[in-house]
Amino acid sequence: MPHFLTIEAAPRSLIRQILQRAIDLRALPEPVALKGKTLCCLFEKPSLRTRVSFEQAMRHLGGGVMSMAANEVGIGGRESPEDIARVLSSMVEAIMARVMDHSTLDRMAAASTVPVINGLSDLAHPAQALADVLTMIDEFSPGEIDGLAGRTLAFIGDGNNVARSLLEVCAKLDVKFVLCAPSGYELPEEYVQSVRARSPGFEAAVVLDPVEAVLHADAIYCDTFVSMGQESEKAERLENFRRYQVNQELVSQAPAHAIVLHCLPAYRGIEITDEVMDGPRSRVFQQARNRLDAQAGLLATLLAPRSA
Repeated sequence: MPHFLTIEAAPRSLIRQILQRAIDLRALPEPVALKGKTLCCLFEKPSLRTRVSFEQAMRHLGGGVMSMAANEVGIGGRESPEDIARVLSSMVEAIMARVMDHSTLDRMAAASTVPVINGLSDLAHPAQALADVLTMIDEFSPGEIDGLAGRTLAFIGDGNNVARSLLEVCAKLDVKFVLCAPSGYELPEEYVQSVRARSPGFEAAVVLDPVEAVLHADAIYCDTFVSMGQESEKAERLENFRRYQVNQELVSQAPAHAIVLHCLPAYRGIEITDEVMDGPRSRVFQQARNRLDAQAGLLATLLAPRSA
């Protein structure tokens, strides 16, 4: 069953198929590709871009969609993830879930007979990573996935679920990856090494200095310093990340062609300034819009694969 839970678990060929389908659907829509098929979306965490992009993508492809909040379903409380997956997979063709704990997705996928898609978990945000690299393709090699090879993505901030998915997708598309975080907030070195081992030749670095991180960057990426569930650490995190703000002074150290990305929601004036987010280098809102195209490519690939 072609579940989509992490970039790590998705074969390189599948990532390329999804991105190519997203690109092709822009030029040649397939409005009935998913006619008669239904996607059920489950939300344990609040959502704007994830909900709208998946719902609209399914509708654009001719399918049906329904969305349900966690308190309606009782995930892990009133009903186990396994039972929910068994019931839903007897009635719909795919399940997208945005959850607190990644193990919920693993349990659902083990029991489901239809694809389970990760709309965000504490471990990974693979659907976001698809839109991120699609935005880089648009900027640096329109329509050509291979054109990203050799480019550099610098992630400034916490080594979180978004950073993990970006590291993995960069490895599969031959994009250099730099993570810049305060000591103690980076991705574990053993994990980074495991990605390198799985993708021979992949260049990944972990640095402490934001200027060093952006010197050769084609894209500068940032995210909130305080994710959902980390509110008790807010004061400490904001102090530790104080010099990691993506502002005009930092961006000016990057090559003139470098763009700025943010997965949103953004806390303006904290991890990114208004001047940068609304400035000429920002591709933040194009990136948000690309969630729709990326999710269309993902759903079409999983539910209506092309013949070989």
